[in-house]
Amino acid sequence: MKFFYLSSKPNQEGNFEIHERECDSIPESLDRDYLGPFNNGPEAMRKAQSLNPMASLCPTCCTNTFQAVFFKEKNPE
Repeated sequence: MKFFYLSSKPNQEGNFEIHERECDSIPESLDRDYLGPFNNGPEAMRKAQSLNPMASLCPTCCTNTFQAVFFKEKNPE
């Protein structure tokens, strides 16, 4: 689990970014609100949008870098 925060100040586009605790772009402690522990950015986004509909994911720390892996079942011949 990672810990996520919601910026209390808008970015240049007017959105309030969601950041992981270790993000280089995270705002100072007085300029952010704790969202909680989540597995990834999209999970944190669900809570953040209930608090602020202008929430958005940080392009630095909340990019989706994993890919689903599908296995095809082998024919038992």
